[in-house]
Amino acid sequence: MKPIFAVGDVHGEVTLLDELLESWDKERERLLFVGDLIDRGENPAAVLRKVKALADQTDVIVLKGNHEQMLLDFLENPTEKMHYYLSQGGMETIQSLIADSLDKKMTPEGLAERIKNEASELIDFIRNLPLYYEEGKYVFVHAGVDFSKKDWHDTEERDFFWIREPFLFGKNNTGKVFIFGHTPVQNLHSNGSSGIWVSEDKTRLDIDGGAVFGGELHGVVVEENLITKSFSVKK
Repeated sequence: MKPIFAVGDVHGEVTLLDELLESWDKERERLLFVGDLIDRGENPAAVLRKVKALADQTDVIVLKGNHEQMLLDFLENPTEKMHYYLSQGGMETIQSLIADSLDKKMTPEGLAERIKNEASELIDFIRNLPLYYEEGKYVFVHAGVDFSKKDWHDTEERDFFWIREPFLFGKNNTGKVFIFGHTPVQNLHSNGSSGIWVSEDKTRLDIDGGAVFGGELHGVVVEENLITKSFSVKK
């Protein structure tokens, strides 16, 4: 397999992303994002535009995270979903997607229409993102899979970008090694560390360093039989 440079949850931190990508060997490695490019952070729209441009020009894999899905849910049902989306960092995404300042009198429906009109290519890009990428013994996914299924491929769509405890601490009999984000590593390390988290059985690797919360943005190089390099940047 061609080496894969996998990037954790960016959450709008475009400056950190630029710095991390200086370590990416674009001639040798495929680039992969495990999802949650947007919401919170410095400039979510700038991250989206950068990643889409890379995907348009090179062989880049971008997975759908729960925050990408929350944006799509808001656009589909603005009145019902707006309050929740804003509570999850959606305002930073909305403000960065719209060309000028927000009109305080704008309805949720009007706001959604502006986003769909002014950022249609970015929304189409998000809508078509895959839920996971599998190569060899590795599976890259945003949140995880359902180990209770006879075949993990049959995981419910929502679980691919929302599942936590059953995946994090369940028994993995799939024969696969999972590289994922979604759960900030600070919640898994007993000392609150921002370092990459590895499960006791060495079959799960969490690369969400909680960069947007003051942690680190992680990247790992995955080769056929092992992870050969790791890189981390922070503010």
